[in-house]
Parts: sequence; C-alpha cells; structure tokens
Amino acid sequence: MRTDPGELKVSTPGRICLFGEHQDYLGLPVIASAISLRISIEGQKREDAQAVVHLPDIGKVESFSLAGPIAYDRERDYLKSVVNVLLRHGMQFPRGVECTVRGEIPINAGTSSSSALIVAWVSFMARMSEPKGVRLSAERIAQYAHEAEVLEFSEPGGMMDHYSTAVGGTIFLESYPKIQVKKLDAKLGALVLGNSNEPKDTKFILARVKNQILEVVRRLEQSHPGFSLRTIQESGIDALSGELTGEQAELLHGTIRNRDITTRAVKVLREKNLDHRLIGTLLNDHQKVLRDVLKISTPKIDRMIEAALEAGALGAKINGSGGGGCMFAYAPKNAKAVKEAIEKDGEEAYILKVDEGTRAKTMAAV
Repeated sequence: MRTDPGELKVSTPGRICLFGEHQDYLGLPVIASAISLRISIEGQKREDAQAVVHLPDIGKVESFSLAGPIAYDRERDYLKSVVNVLLRHGMQFPRGVECTVRGEIPINAGTSSSSALIVAWVSFMARMSEPKGVRLSAERIAQYAHEAEVLEFSEPGGMMDHYSTAVGGTIFLESYPKIQVKKLDAKLGALVLGNSNEPKDTKFILARVKNQILEVVRRLEQSHPGFSLRTIQESGIDALSGELTGEQAELLHGTIRNRDITTRAVKVLREKNLDHRLIGTLLNDHQKVLRDVLKISTPKIDRMIEAALEAGALGAKINGSGGGGCMFAYAPKNAKAVKEAIEKDGEEAYILKVDEGTRAKTMAAV
C-alpha cells in the first residue's frame, strides 16, 4: 500500500524480554513485550538528496547523501544501513529528508533503544521513498530492521528486538523452522523498569554466550546426528556430559532450563485467568539461570532485584543481553512501592505498561 506523507511522525516502543533471554539466536522461542517508553522520528522531505538527522538527546547531527549504495563510516552505521537495505528492496530516494529523533528509552541499557530507532527509521524512510512512499507491514518492518542491524554488520543478535518493537503488545516469537509471531492477549499488570546505569558491552556479551553454546551444539551434532536444542530433554544431558567440559554441560543445562521455562510461560500467558503469581515465579526461575549459569547479571542488578522483591514484586529479572543495563520487576498491585525501593540506591525507575508497536502519523500534506 502506498501513501504520500508530508510532515511525518513515526513512534516505536522499547521492549523487555519476559522469557527466553539469549534464546532466539539459537532458534528457540522467546516471549517479549513492547513497553511504554518510546522513540520518535519527526520530519519531512528536502529538495536535495541529503538525509539530515538531528539527535538532540545526544547533541549530534548526522548528514549523508541518499545516493546509494552508501559507504559506512563506522561500526554499526545503522542510519545508512537501513537506507542500503531499502534500496536493495527496490525503494528509491531522489529527495532527501530532514528529521529529529527524540527518545525516552534508556540508551545502551538492554531495552532495545538501538533496535527501536532502526525500526522507526525503516518505517519513516519507507514512507518517504519515491514516487509515493511505501507503507510496510509490521512484520516486514521487523525483517528489514533485522537485515540492517544484524545481517548487514554480521552481528550476533537475534530477531526478538525488531519483531517485539514493530509488532507491539506481548508476542511469542518462534524462528524455527520459519519465523512465526503470535500475539498473546495476556492482561499483564504493571512492570517496573530499573536502570542500573552500568555500561554494557552488548556485542561482547552476545558473542561470548552465543559462541559458547554454539560450540557445544557443533560438538554434539558431530557425535550425535539429530541432536537438537529444540528436542533434547534436560534429563538426557548427563548422558552427554562425558563429551563436554563441566562448564559446557552446565551451559547446556541452563539453555534447556530457559527453553522449558519459556514453554511453560507461554501456556500460562494464554490462559483466560492469568496467574500473576506464577508469572512472577517463572521470572525468578529465569533470573537464577541468567545469573548463575549464563553469568550475565551483575551484583548491582542483583541488589536492585532483591530490593524489588522485598518491596512486594512477584518476580524480577535482568533484561537484555546482560552485563549491566536494566532489570525489571513484575508488580501488578504495588508498582509504586517497588519503584521507590529501586530508587533508594539512586537508580532510575519507571512504572510501565505493555504498549502498542510502531506507529506512523502524517502531520501535514506535502
């Protein structure tokens, strides 16, 4: 479907991973929710072929020509990679754009600020393409965003961030044997996001955890044709432990435990009468694996989680790739008390709800 935008505003949410952290790049399912912290892009076309992007939140302006293909000046040059991806998919940009990006999502904190920006930029630029602009489906926006962020730079991440922020709500994402996104109508209560303000190296953490488990899978597939993370039961891991180091066997146990927690969680979230306390318990079970086996939590985030639970949260876990960034707590009845408990150590906290996906609004005619 084609539209002809004038002044255009695109808004995209951040996300939390409820269940399945570090699973989607392994072909295992995840459950994620879009959250009510958003990033927006607002702008219009120019008469020349330049893209001028104002980034007041970080005090920068980026400018480059849309005449493709566009060379990258640095690692993770996402504004340009999106344009290259859209050019490959047949879109044209004879005229440039000028826009302003503003965000509420904590940056580099595990809540998908980068992916939300890329999703919003894909939607914005597609609608600004010639001759009349292209309105993409949420799923296609997610696909192109994944290409621009992960495939274009051979990054180690998966697809969860792009689909959860583009589609919105709470989703169950399966990537094997093909991508399937199913919206879950669970009426989740309040969530409290806490930002530790600890810097995190997302690329390093993803690569470390991903490479470790992929090496385990490679080794077991060679010696046991038909081995699969999707089918092995935790009770069967001990029979394979002689072929693995102690650390590798523990990591395999943790991966399968997280898979099974996610499988149980999706069943709970599909029930008509949501068991909020069980959701909290499953979040806590997931955090134990992330902290003790994948080792992606930090002492500071552990203290924030403990404070949230002591204040009455039903469950809490680290959010995102780990090594810093954010945690969140599930607090359907006492979100304010939980927020205050997290803030006692001087950390940022936000009371959130599950939000809709990326959306666009034409502000004026061309």
